[in-house]
Order: sequence, then structure tokens, then C-alpha cells
Amino acid sequence: MRYIKDIVSNKYKISLYQWNNKYIIKIESGMYEQTYKIDQYEVSNVEEIEKCVDDLFLNKVTNLFDSMNVDFTDTLKRNEVIF
Repeated sequence: MRYIKDIVSNKYKISLYQWNNKYIIKIESGMYEQTYKIDQYEVSNVEEIEKCVDDLFLNKVTNLFDSMNVDFTDTLKRNEVIF
């Protein structure tokens, strides 16, 4: 996997990679991460990908991170890993 660049965000660490004829957008928040892939032929350049990482998309990313946290915490409690 080849690192391309970071995409600026005040809230998340967002990295762009290239691998196996795909661009990979990796968004990290603490212990959680989300990864999105797009075929290289779908976009003409990296700037198009950066444009897609807009406020509306990042709001949905935030909602998904919140949901991931709830789900993971619930299973830890249910299985008595944490109390």
C-alpha cells in the first residue's frame, strides 16, 4: 500500500493511500477507524477524492463512529469485559 497524503481535518486523522488499483481513504478517531475504497478509474485525480471528504460526509462519519462506540461498549458490558 502506497501512502499518498493526509487530508486536512480538524476532527480526524484522514489518510489517502493507493493500492491494488484503488484509492483508500482511512479515517481514524481514537480506537476506531473507517476505510473507504474507490477504484482509480472512477476519479481523474486525487483532488476529486479530497472534494468528496466534505462536511456532510464527515458528519455521517461522526454518526458512524458514535454508533461503533455504542456497539462495542455494549458487547464489552454484555460479556462482562467491562462493568
